Amino acid sequence: MLQEDKIIALYCIVDDLLKGIGHCEPLSRKMSDSEVITTALVSALYFGGHQDNARGFMQMTGMVSRMLDKSNFCRRLHRLEGLLYSLFFQLGHYLKAMAGAAEYIVDSFPVAVCHNMRISRAKLLQGPQWRGYTASMRQYFYGVKVQVLTTANGIPVEFCFVPGREHDGVALCQLPLQVAAESRIYADNAYTHQQIEEMILQADGVELMVQRRANNKKQDEPWIRFIKQYMRKPIETAFSGIKALFPKKIHAVTAKGFLLKVVLFIIAFTFNKVF
Repeated sequence: MLQEDKIIALYCIVDDLLKGIGHCEPLSRKMSDSEVITTALVSALYFGGHQDNARGFMQMTGMVSRMLDKSNFCRRLHRLEGLLYSLFFQLGHYLKAMAGAAEYIVDSFPVAVCHNMRISRAKLLQGPQWRGYTASMRQYFYGVKVQVLTTANGIPVEFCFVPGREHDGVALCQLPLQVAAESRIYADNAYTHQQIEEMILQADGVELMVQRRANNKKQDEPWIRFIKQYMRKPIETAFSGIKALFPKKIHAVTAKGFLLKVVLFIIAFTFNKVF
């Protein structure tokens, strides 16, 4: 019962957010956009991204009485991709507005489309730009990096996808970084880029707190170094929570479908964390 109550609350939040951005749809539709999005989020939150299982659950419990068939549901969900991004960034905007000048954390995590031994047969993504390296795991992967900005509590408020090979310091420019002036954004040494740090500080009044490399001429005081290291823990916990929702292998037949499933996992984790 508690799970069903949470799903109903999730539907109400999604529906309110859609109304907040002035979203309209034909009244004659068999299934509303709110019901489609909620079902997709339920699949990410409870069924490892298996949307057919979520469809059956939502119909069996009576929460969606007029459920679309598998193919129509999939096509409808793909058409709502832009709306999903709007919902997430609207929620992130509310969280950042309430926080004001606050502390944030930025980092990335890899999502592989296949094992390294199957790269030559990969069809979802093709090209050397998707071959990346994860220094913390000391291993290569073939796929995308998800750049994520979270609050100090580990709640995602911004994210974007970049090719696996792209350096974090360069990929940082892909994020909007729309936070209040005098905020601080903590990052590991992979984001070391002096020009970008100065540009963000001068343009937006936001201080990028990057951990310094051992060979960096500009070293931090011990107490600043401790704070930078300590502040990174919530985002590592958030990444663990997002990856815990992943199945063993994310099944998709197109690159767009693959990224859409990753988006659903991130949004589902965020809604679960906030509400």
